[in-house]
Amino acid sequence: MTDILAELYATIIDRKRNPKPGSYTNSLFEAGEDEIVKKVGEEAIEVIIAVKGQPDQRVVEETADLLYHLWVLLAWRGVTPDQVKAELEKRHRM
Repeated sequence: MTDILAELYATIIDRKRNPKPGSYTNSLFEAGEDEIVKKVGEEAIEVIIAVKGQPDQRVVEETADLLYHLWVLLAWRGVTPDQVKAELEKRHRM
């Protein structure tokens, strides 16, 4: 995991443990799992749309949005990026 992804996850965990008024991340946690899952789905669709006809920069932006929302979902579930990384490493060795 790159440093920025680790920092992002740490910030998300911090918001979960220490809510800050006005934080978008906290608004997602307050809305609950259904809203977080909905946002992941929306962002995934936006990545697909971007890939199918928009400039690469738009693909980058939408992918960043998707990764952020996936990290929020992981934090909501108590799953760490390191667990995902371990699964990817296990699959790579197959």
